[in-house]
Amino acid sequence: MKSIDLVFRSNINGGLRHLKLTDVKSDLDAQTVKNMMQQIIDAKIFVDKNAELLYAKPVSAVYIDEQDHVLFEEK
Repeated sequence: MKSIDLVFRSNINGGLRHLKLTDVKSDLDAQTVKNMMQQIIDAKIFVDKNAELLYAKPVSAVYIDEQDHVLFEEK
């Protein structure tokens, strides 16, 4: 199963914040992902109690490929 880790710079102390999504398309290009990250930022739905953006600037995006490694399986 593929997942994607979207990393943003926060407006709160400039820290990094991760948004991890599972079951994603695995053929997205960098520009498409950047555009989607910008849409998340522009929607301004992730804010703290002082209305500071938790996700303010795209930093990186990484595909994570998780595979099960079955050691044994009783049938």
